[in-house]
Amino acid sequence: MKQVEEGSLLWEPSQERINQANISTFMNWLKENKGLQFKDYQSLWNWSVNEIEDFWKTIWEYFNIQSPNGYTNVLSTHQMPGAKWFENAKVNYIEHIFRNYKKEKTAIFHTSELRPELSEISWEKVYQDTAALQQTLKDLGVQKGDRVVAFIPNIYESVIALFATASLGAIWSSASPDFGKQSVIDRFKQIEPKVMITVDGYQYGGKVFDRFNVVKEIQSELDTLEATIVIPYINGAHPFTGLKNVIQWKNATSYTNQELCFELVEFNDPLWILFSSGTTGKPKPIVHSQGGILLEHLKALTFHTDLHEDDRFFWFTTTGWMMWNYLVGGLLTGSSIILYDGNPAYPDLTMLWRLAEKSKMTVFGTSASYITSCMKEGLDPSSRFDLTQLKSISSTGSPLPPEGFKWCYDHVKKDLSIASISGGTDVCTAFILGVPTLPVYAGELQCRGLGAKVESFDESGHSIINEVGELVLTEPFPSMPIYFWNDDDGTRMQDSYFDMYKGIWRHGDYIKITERGSCVIYGRSDATINRGGIRIGTSEIYRAVDHVKEIADSLIVDIPLENGESYVPLFVVMNDGKELTEEIIDIVKNQIRTQCSPRHVPTEIISVEDLPKTLNGKKIEIPVKKILMGKPIEQVANKGSLSNPKSLHYFEQFAKEKLRK
Repeated sequence: MKQVEEGSLLWEPSQERINQANISTFMNWLKENKGLQFKDYQSLWNWSVNEIEDFWKTIWEYFNIQSPNGYTNVLSTHQMPGAKWFENAKVNYIEHIFRNYKKEKTAIFHTSELRPELSEISWEKVYQDTAALQQTLKDLGVQKGDRVVAFIPNIYESVIALFATASLGAIWSSASPDFGKQSVIDRFKQIEPKVMITVDGYQYGGKVFDRFNVVKEIQSELDTLEATIVIPYINGAHPFTGLKNVIQWKNATSYTNQELCFELVEFNDPLWILFSSGTTGKPKPIVHSQGGILLEHLKALTFHTDLHEDDRFFWFTTTGWMMWNYLVGGLLTGSSIILYDGNPAYPDLTMLWRLAEKSKMTVFGTSASYITSCMKEGLDPSSRFDLTQLKSISSTGSPLPPEGFKWCYDHVKKDLSIASISGGTDVCTAFILGVPTLPVYAGELQCRGLGAKVESFDESGHSIINEVGELVLTEPFPSMPIYFWNDDDGTRMQDSYFDMYKGIWRHGDYIKITERGSCVIYGRSDATINRGGIRIGTSEIYRAVDHVKEIADSLIVDIPLENGESYVPLFVVMNDGKELTEEIIDIVKNQIRTQCSPRHVPTEIISVEDLPKTLNGKKIEIPVKKILMGKPIEQVANKGSLSNPKSLHYFEQFAKEKLRK
């Protein structure tokens, strides 16, 4: 495909589209009820971040948040970390979802490789199953603050399990069954769950993966488990023999005529725990609040994703990625959501386009890599599928290249709002998004989200425009973590976000903000490995590689490429007398595939003599990544702080010979 220049204008909304947008309705409401008039989105955004307390107070009022005693103040302090929102308010996230209950209306469409028929689940069925499972959890003694974990794919039961858990004020956490055993144990063991919900396996790419033995090993490591609720997914008659304290899903949801109740919790009490791996140590258990997520999801999904009651909202995701939580949040708007469990390229790359046609999808959420794969394959969905209902495509996981934008207009639909969005597990949302009232420019994210004071900082902490810098948030944001689990003194939170700029959230992305308010993301500025939108910490890769006895040490980095994909080399130091053979390469790949996930198998494995380390023996990943991206050594590394500075020259030469041809 012919190269498209970044910033090329590709689409402008019609006046009819602008008038129908939720954000236009909101702006009219502000004018009529608050006397606030804004000429355009940028002026609205400026108000929302410069008067953040007034803005979020308005969001509370506009969405009629249910809290019996209101709140004492919008924001306790503007200092970060430590800012608390809407203190003394009592809310329940799930209660606000069920405000959209309409007995016969379809709430959830779902399908999978194992359940190929597209099923429609009514709000009545969702209510009944949630109420039944809630009663089972009550019978097990689950109450506010207890943890319920799920080793479960993106299927209908996963949504019911979340609803039943959070409606009680208990704390949810999930992992996808394609995660390696140790990755799951490292997550769940930290948070000491009372109940686990699990499947016996899953199917991906036409191949069935039996995970029952993995489930047994996970259960054996979780000393706090009092019950395990089991879903026979790959084997409808699976007895689950060998597990302790088992309850079959059909029995757990067998209660009838139950009334669903909602435990009101403090606005800043936990809703769920998501895991985002840093470059060292075990995965970070990030705790989000019921109220913060409620407000942010209502705002983002209503105004930016522009979900209406008649929309059908899809995102390709697993339960191990925050986009699953975001997708489920679509029910807050009254729209229907679409779930899919399986390989998006099985039996071929048209799978998701066929689903779009069959489900009459209106909002198609996917990854940049899926779009670029379709582009490379030469697909033309517009000529093969009826996509009449489709009104927007959203993309995340990595920046969508300009050619990806253009391909959507040329081969999917001419009249589309295309939003490449960026945020993360840390905030369980996107704070750089789209809005259907703005034009679409190739390679650019349309806008910074309302209420999110996103800026680009240089190394000295100065805000910059039209230059690449660190993505920062300079004001508190409701869905920031309330804390990390077991981080009593806040050290891990401080080190994760506030170590570079005092009192300023540094997110870990490179960003350029244009004069018109749009943004370009240049990938992660940290060392996390991001494949297919699923991030994993390098420490988890190293943990898998360490099992290969022939390898002494390893280092992995994720290099973004211009086509929207990435190059992920794994550099290994062999033990004395050992050589990197094809057999060892296969062993390493298998270790990563099984212990971490199939998505994170490196592009290439390369033997090196030495890895650069600090004086205290810590491998330095970020400087290596920057060198491989073409930065001079002297700009990215202080040789005086290294025990072996000469080792950097190998990576400089490697970049010239392999990556800068």
